[in-house]
Amino acid sequence: MRFDGTDEYISTDDLTMAVNAAVTLERPLLVKGEPGTGKTELARQVAKSLGLPMIEWSVKSTTKAQQGLYEYDAVSRLRDSQLGDERVHDVANYIRKGKLWQAFEAPGKVVLLIDEIDKADIEFPNDLLQELDRMEFHVYETGQTVQAANRPIVIITSNNEKELPDAFLRRCFFHYIKFPDPDTLRRIVEVHHPGIKDALLTTALTQFYELREQPGLKKKPSTSEVLDWLKLLLAEDLEAEDLRRDGADALPRLHGALLKNEQDVHLFERLAFMARRQR
Repeated sequence: MRFDGTDEYISTDDLTMAVNAAVTLERPLLVKGEPGTGKTELARQVAKSLGLPMIEWSVKSTTKAQQGLYEYDAVSRLRDSQLGDERVHDVANYIRKGKLWQAFEAPGKVVLLIDEIDKADIEFPNDLLQELDRMEFHVYETGQTVQAANRPIVIITSNNEKELPDAFLRRCFFHYIKFPDPDTLRRIVEVHHPGIKDALLTTALTQFYELREQPGLKKKPSTSEVLDWLKLLLAEDLEAEDLRRDGADALPRLHGALLKNEQDVHLFERLAFMARRQR
């Protein structure tokens, strides 16, 4: 069982090595990187490449670790007892299985994605330590122990919004997805926009990297945003010359796909104003 990337996902050598190392060690793969660098898509492509089903658990700020195991619906049981429903005599009728439970009881191996773990409370990772390590947990209401029939491939993503506990990190294989270099980004673009004219792509990527490297930028545009920008350029049937007309210091054409806050827009407007004054 080896991951080598797919036709839809360009995987660098170090990322491919990290995925396969985590699979071999049977440890969760913790993937960090800028938003929009393909962390979530990685899990989907690993599942596709290995021919496995995927179970996705999207973490929010209100998500509790217990929800990944199971939830006991006491309110429904109380309501049913008031209505005289016979189901109330079996507490198992009110146990709602979480994503980890679903992965543990799957008939075959699955890929389990725990997406954006850093959004949750700081105790969230610690509360999953034993379950992810031992691949089992206890259901107190029924007295049963749920064990993984097949150890899932666990991929955990983080946007680095908060530090994760050392005890949790110790149990993971870690990989940071660096922002792609120009050659890798070209390969990524060719997957999503095959046949794009070389002159347009060269000019667009030159402007894109100049924008990313601008000092004072609050939010650097990501891989997903440059793909959206190129899609707009193609939809408008623009040529390389159309991009050059804006000048190196001015806002790029259709910049709303790249710059996502007013501070960054004002930064480039000020740079353009200063450039005009110096002429």
